[in-house]
Amino acid sequence: MRHVNRRVFIGTAISAGAATTLPFRSLFATNANEEISLGFISCGGRAGQLMKPFSRVPGVNIAGLCDPDEDRLASAKQRYPKARTWTHLRGLIEDDSIDAVVIATCNHWHCLAAIWAMEAGKDVYVEKPLSHSQWEGRQTVAAARKYGKICQLGTQQRSAPMQAEIKKFLHDEKALGNILSARVNRFGVRGSIGKRTTPLAMPKNVDYDVWLGPAQSEPIYRDKLHYDWHWDFNTGSGEMGNWGVHVLDDLRNNIFQDQVSLPKRILGGGGRVVYNDAGETPNVHFCYFDTGGIPVVIALSNLTAGTSSKDRSPHPGPNSGYMAFCEGGRFEGQRGRAEAFDKDGKSIKKFKGTSGMGLHQQNFIDAMRKRDSSMLNADVQVGHDSTGWCNLANVSYLSGQPFSFADAKQIGQDSPLWSSVLGDMAKLLKSHGLDIERSEIKLSPLLTVDPKTEQFVGSNSETANQFLKREYRKGYEVPEIVS
Repeated sequence: MRHVNRRVFIGTAISAGAATTLPFRSLFATNANEEISLGFISCGGRAGQLMKPFSRVPGVNIAGLCDPDEDRLASAKQRYPKARTWTHLRGLIEDDSIDAVVIATCNHWHCLAAIWAMEAGKDVYVEKPLSHSQWEGRQTVAAARKYGKICQLGTQQRSAPMQAEIKKFLHDEKALGNILSARVNRFGVRGSIGKRTTPLAMPKNVDYDVWLGPAQSEPIYRDKLHYDWHWDFNTGSGEMGNWGVHVLDDLRNNIFQDQVSLPKRILGGGGRVVYNDAGETPNVHFCYFDTGGIPVVIALSNLTAGTSSKDRSPHPGPNSGYMAFCEGGRFEGQRGRAEAFDKDGKSIKKFKGTSGMGLHQQNFIDAMRKRDSSMLNADVQVGHDSTGWCNLANVSYLSGQPFSFADAKQIGQDSPLWSSVLGDMAKLLKSHGLDIERSEIKLSPLLTVDPKTEQFVGSNSETANQFLKREYRKGYEVPEIVS
């Protein structure tokens, strides 16, 4: 693609009053034969998984690599020896030869890296979850609109053709009648991350200041710096923001057809139990979402089926997926496949698909070439909404008090789906010798959400709202984007 110095262009555009109305690449004709140069912000495990499908898209060149860990950067450089390298993302972002960035950092970096990149005139493919807190997600959406950038979230299942078949079956054909309620699952075993008596010493090959970025500088008592940041609220979002965003995005896409941005009320509980490790995020998490229409529950567990088991805990439906309970039966969907059952439990139709990998990356590049964000299968606004359910679920946990079944009935007596989830969680904890009412499990008050302002309102809103925006380290503040 053709390049001019973006800093010169942005300065000129601002002086002309055009910065908010004229997307950078709309100045140039683009076509499928022009090369697009991608820069990767992070060269860890997920980035490595994304490099292959992006490199297979015709006309795409992996031209830049960035990671504060010099060892991971060197490893990626071996795969792409012609790519330029940086340990600080500012260097990559300010390089005018890079057209777009792929962000696969820790969660706490996603929004700031995306905003910086879009401010510099680059399009963005950012891994899920979009945000680490709800406020910064709104700023990222605003940045994409203000600067006219293409911004796609890495919920790749959105690009699997099976999704359109499911929506046709459920909504156009109404093959199972009206949808009455829905349950979302994520059951997968994750072990202890350890608990040190002294803080983890930072490896000499890591620029820790850059790795921290917007996060607070706090001692780390887990055994590993990388990956296990997921289970620390300072840098991660727990399993709810890891796999939860995928399965809740599937729900929003296939059950609600993206018509429900956020729930209107939420009641959530959970805890980090059994391991006594350095993790902070729940390894048991469950929530009720009042959407104003179809009620939704989610059940999440990283524990085994019991103290002597290595298998995931028993549950109805898919391990990572959703169930729609309908007038004429039920529908079970998950990555790569789905199945419909009649009222008697007989299978009546099966769906087969893919994870969406490859197609999702192609979709991003196609939208870049056409300069048309409406082509995106997971536009930043869609990603913000799906991530929002996870953010609110985490807020419910953080706002919680010791669990009691009496408090869990705040949504009313007649909620068999919620009662079923509570029963599943109680049995799981009992298999580990824990009483759900006499353990470290917490439960939030019933929280009311204003989907337009993305704020909690009414009773207990003051406590919950404090978790919608984090404190940022000096020099790494997420800016408020004003159109």
